[in-house]
Order: sequence, then C-alpha cells, then structure tokens
Amino acid sequence: MMKIEFTPDSFRKELTERIIPYWNALKDEKNGGWCGYVGLDLTRDWMADKGCILHSRILWFYSNAYMLLGDKSLLENAQHAYRFVRENCIDRENGGIYWSVTYDGAPSDTTKHTYNQAFSVYALSSYYIASGDENALNEAKALFETIESRCRDDGGYLEAFDREWNTDSNEKLSENGVMATRTMNTLLHIIEAYTELLRAGCGDAEKPLRKALDIAANKLYNPEKKRLEVFFDGDMNSIIDLHSYGHDIEAAWLIDRACEVLGDDGVSTAMRPICAALEDTIINTAFDGRCLLNECCNGEVDKWRIWWGQAEGVVGFCNAWQKRPDRTDFIEAAGVIWQYINDTIIDKRPGSEWLWEVDKDANPNEKREMSGEWKCPYHNGRMCIEIIRRLEK
Repeated sequence: MMKIEFTPDSFRKELTERIIPYWNALKDEKNGGWCGYVGLDLTRDWMADKGCILHSRILWFYSNAYMLLGDKSLLENAQHAYRFVRENCIDRENGGIYWSVTYDGAPSDTTKHTYNQAFSVYALSSYYIASGDENALNEAKALFETIESRCRDDGGYLEAFDREWNTDSNEKLSENGVMATRTMNTLLHIIEAYTELLRAGCGDAEKPLRKALDIAANKLYNPEKKRLEVFFDGDMNSIIDLHSYGHDIEAAWLIDRACEVLGDDGVSTAMRPICAALEDTIINTAFDGRCLLNECCNGEVDKWRIWWGQAEGVVGFCNAWQKRPDRTDFIEAAGVIWQYINDTIIDKRPGSEWLWEVDKDANPNEKREMSGEWKCPYHNGRMCIEIIRRLEK
C-alpha cells in the first residue's frame, strides 16, 4: 500500500478530489436539494425521500468547505442547500424540522426529533457565518427556541415528537434492543449546535450550552468506566452496558470546542479531565493498532470498521495530541487511522466516496448504501476541514 502522509495537502486532496466532486454530482437541480439515496453499486435513486438531517449536514459541509477553500461554487452549493432546508424541511405551521421530505420536497416523515432540530441549528449557524445571511441566523434562532420550549424538560432533552409536538417513541435514535427516553447522541449534538450558534453571535445559547455540558459531566460520563453512557431512561439512568467508541472520541473534541467558544476557565477546568479520560480510554480500548473499532455491547465488541468512527478517531486523536504534545501515541494513532482510511475505507471506484463499513478483512457491508439519510459528507468532510485547519495553524 502507498504511504499516505499526515499533512494538510493529503487531506486537502481527499476533500477537493473525492469528497466534494462526489457530492457535487448528487446536486438535484430540478427538484432542489441533493439526491436522497445512492446504493453500494453507485446507482442513484433520484426519487428517494430526502432526509432533513442529510440536508442539514450538506449545508454545514459546503458552508465550511467554502470558508476553508474560498471557492465561490462551494458557497453556491451551500445556498442551494439552504434554500431546500428553508423552503421544504421546516414546518411553517407547527415549527421545527421534519425527519424527511419526498424527492420533490413535500413532507414525508413528519417526525420532529430533537437530534434533527439540533443539526439544523448547527448548519444554519455555520451558513450564516459563511454567508452573512441574517435570515439564516434568524432561522437558527427560531429552531433553538423551539428546542428549548418543546424538547427540554427538567431532566434535560427529550427525543421524538410527532408533527404537532406530542411525545412519540424514539425508534430513530434507539438501538441495541432498547428504547431510550434520552440519549447521549442527542445531547452531544445539542452541545455541538449550541456551540456553533454561540459562535455565530447568539448569546441566548450560552446558558443552555452550560447546562448541556453539566449534564454531560454529571449524567453521561461514567467516572468508574471512564466513558459516556449511551441510552437512558427519563431519569437519566443508563439502561444498557454499551460503550460507543466513536462517540466518545468525538465527544472529547466537541466538548473541547464548546469550552473554547464559551471561554470560561471554570467550565474548561471541569471538563478537561473528562475529555482526557475519554481519549485515554479510547486509545487503550478501541484502537487496535490499525483503526478504531465500533462499540462494545454487554461485553461483546462489534468489530465493524465504520467510516464515521475512523474520521472521528483522526480528529479526536489529533486534538488530544495538540493538548498533550508529549503523548506522541495520539498523533501516531491519527496517522495510522488515516492510512487505514486510504487503504480500506475509501472506495477506489471512479466517482465514488467512502464505504459505510468494512469487516476485519476489508470486505464492505453489502447492506449499506454509499449515501442516504445518515451517510453524508459531515464526518469525513469535517475531518478533512478540521485537520487542515489544525495543521496549518
């Protein structure tokens, strides 16, 4: 295998020569937004429903790619994504973002999920920073207020609602045979979204961001196992023995970013040892010397190598090394995973992108698509953008 350098140019090449061209080709000029589904065989289904999470993540991606690269065509694609989110994904009657719409933009799955609302806040805030469009910031603020008024209670954040905001079951963010009332995943992306909204200048996001970090420190984090618990009942009791490796290393750097934007030494001091413990646990438990394993449920390790976990491993380990430069094992692990991504996760077919997941022998999971409502340019695109920014400082 060809040796891949851990340099800004290496990540810029992946971003500009593979990830951006793949997603550019899926832009739907006729119906708006992006093609909702591409199979493993690279067949595009232009009639598939279009996930609203997918489109929020595409909006975030093109906004940040533009801010990094300065290519006006990237801003034009961000504008295209923004129009679709604004005109088709937002429920103007009841408020909030749908789960999905039809290929031509009509409501399809009208579930309102807190996770989905958070990603729209995240994307719209980034688009505002990139474009200066005040309308986008106003949309982000409105969705933030919807989350705080509709999705939050004394215990934190609830998950799923119907179109009229009646509480619904949480199949969409529950896995491993449990039905969760609250999840680590949703709170993590509330933190991410409110960090970006605060960075965009909305001071109202500061207090709930502090509260979300407090919940992460005192409810999500398990100090005995040095990990984040994943699924919870309404009282924030963990309901399953599950360690999500990718989420923990992602959480470490997202919490660091939140602390950086808050600029509060007290919060940073409280969160720093938690992030360090997560980083240490993941490199010792989940990194197998080549890549990042997926998760461990009830003592059984899931050994699928998933695209987003590898991307978060690269960013998270690089971030850990930048904080603790004496820990060269972190940057070495980031480089090894980047090599593994190039050797195994990146699909070498012309016009393709990254495989969803592969087994230990590098065989792709044939049941997984190339892109769809969950598979998007968010994790791998963000990895490239983050590493370029970090290494070029």
